[in-house]
Order: sequence, then C-alpha cells, then structure tokens
Amino acid sequence: MKILLTGGAGYIGSHTTVALLTAGYNVVVLDDFSNSSPEAVRRMEKLTGKAISLYEANAADKAKVFEILKREMPESIIHFAGLKAVGESVEKPVEYYRNNIDTTLTLLECMRDLGLSRFVFSSSATVYGEAHTPPFTEEMTKGSCTNPYGWTKWIQEQILADAQEASEKGLISGWKTPLSVVMLRYFNPVGSHESGLIGEDPQGIPNNLMPFISQVAVGMRDKLIVFGDDYDTPDGTCRRDYIHVMDLAEGHVKAAEYAAAHEGIEVFNLGSGKPYSVLEMVEAFSKACGHDIAYEIGARRAGDIQDSWANAEKAKRLLGWEAKRGIEEICHDAWKWQSQNPNGYGE
Repeated sequence: MKILLTGGAGYIGSHTTVALLTAGYNVVVLDDFSNSSPEAVRRMEKLTGKAISLYEANAADKAKVFEILKREMPESIIHFAGLKAVGESVEKPVEYYRNNIDTTLTLLECMRDLGLSRFVFSSSATVYGEAHTPPFTEEMTKGSCTNPYGWTKWIQEQILADAQEASEKGLISGWKTPLSVVMLRYFNPVGSHESGLIGEDPQGIPNNLMPFISQVAVGMRDKLIVFGDDYDTPDGTCRRDYIHVMDLAEGHVKAAEYAAAHEGIEVFNLGSGKPYSVLEMVEAFSKACGHDIAYEIGARRAGDIQDSWANAEKAKRLLGWEAKRGIEEICHDAWKWQSQNPNGYGE
C-alpha cells in the first residue's frame, strides 16, 4: 500500500515514515520544510535502507497538491501538516486558522476530485477542552477549547465528519466512493527514535516542554520556565499524558490499516493513560542526562489546562495498539537525540 504523508519530514511525520517503511509500506512525503529539514529525510532513508519519494510543497497549495496526488494516487493519506504550538497559537491565531484549516480543505477537495477515500488525521486531545475530567474517552463530547490551536483541530474534525457524511451520498455530493476517516487524538508526543538519528528539532525557542528541557540539559539554554505552580495538583504544576513518539508512530501504522479495511469515521485516543507533572518530567530527565535541570517558576501560560490524560482502551480493542515505552525510555531517547545533535538537524 502506498501512503502519502503531509508534513512527513516533521517530528511526528518522520517517525511515522520510519515506522511505515519498516512495516513494508511504500511512502510518499509532502513537506514544505517550514518547520522541518531535508536532512530528516536523508536520515530516514539511512535508518530504513529505503528510498522515500519526496515532494517539497505546501499542503494548502491546491494546484501542487492535486498534481502530486494525481501522479502518486496513494491508497491512503496521513495528514500531519499544520502549526502545532498552543502558546504560539494564542499569539498568532489568524496564522493558525488559515494554515491548519486550509490544508485539510485542500486535501479533501483534491481527494474528492481524484476518487481517493482513505484519510488519517492528526488531531489532538485539546479538543476535549475543560468540560470533562480526565481520563478522556472518545465518547465524551468535544469541549470549548482554551486556545486557537485546539479550535483548529476541533473545526477540522467537524469538517472531516461532514465530508464523510456527504461522501456516503455518492454522486450527489461529488464523491465517487465513501470516505474512510480515522481521527487520532494525540496527547503529548515526546522522545525520539532509539537510534538518535531523528528527533524533535523546533525552530527558534521551543514551545513544548520536552525540547526545552533537552536544550537546557545540553547547555543551549540557561533554564526552563515552569508556567505556574499554583494548579490543584500534587506539586502545583500541570499534568500531561506523555507518549513516546515511536509508540505514536506505530499507532499511525495501525490507523492506516484500519482505514483501509473500514468505511465511515472513527476516533481514537493515542496516549499512555498515565499523567506526569512538569516537575516530574524535569526530575525524570535529570536522571536520564545525569545532572540537574535548572528551572524557575513563572506565571501561568495562556491556553494551558490543568490536567489531561487518556483512556486509550478503544485503540487497544479496535487497533490492537497500546503505548509500550515508559517515561524512562522517553527521557533516555530524547537525551540521546539532543546530546548527539545539539543543534538538531543543523549539526
């Protein structure tokens, strides 16, 4: 089966590409390298010993996307391309809405016109908002999101649900075959490939916890700012469900297989089911790198919620997937990547 990945050179996309190639799939990567590097593609090929068909293009460019899809005619599309930082989305809401929603609409229009029907979507646990108490289950209603990033995922999920429903009507709506859509609600992807060859390489100041801790540990930054210590948690800091990126990547392999065998739409949580606080993550990483991580307490950050973790039983039951790597392996692999590549792919 040929699978096209938008944003396939990015953090999650690159690890999923490796997982798919290892599983024997033919992979096509579409990426504009706005938040990734061509070096990641070279390293993926080195890791797997397999060639990757690569197209440099923006997933919102309809003419280019149509041309690429028509040439490749993939059996399935996994859609990663999108801006992804909660804090940044509060500062740049227009950019987030424009980029993230446009890419999904463009892909759906091109898929409809070409008769392509299998779609795996990179969603987020942020769609649960603050309306529910964790652990979150897929049966819970989507909540009111606390940041523009979350709202873009919320809206894209609705677009996909409406498109899938319309596709069931066949020629009336322009779809040749009903869509098969799998939406994956990630929790907090962290870590790197065990080889240390590929990992998270944020542009500029990291917006997420783990790459910032990693950069403090390697000496690139003086200290970590912990956004608030007055939450109603045991140590006062936010708690999150951290999932190893390779567990997440393997979840995408299972999701692509599920989409190929089923029609309709399905939602799955991908998480470990166990929350860790910010300070617990700092302590775990200190053990992995062998020295203390300097930090100071700052004000709460706009858009953050207190607690978020998954109930991932549905993925275990229907996909045969569950997270296998724990916090020690997460921190070990993240440190291996950062210590071997202190400047990321620019090294």
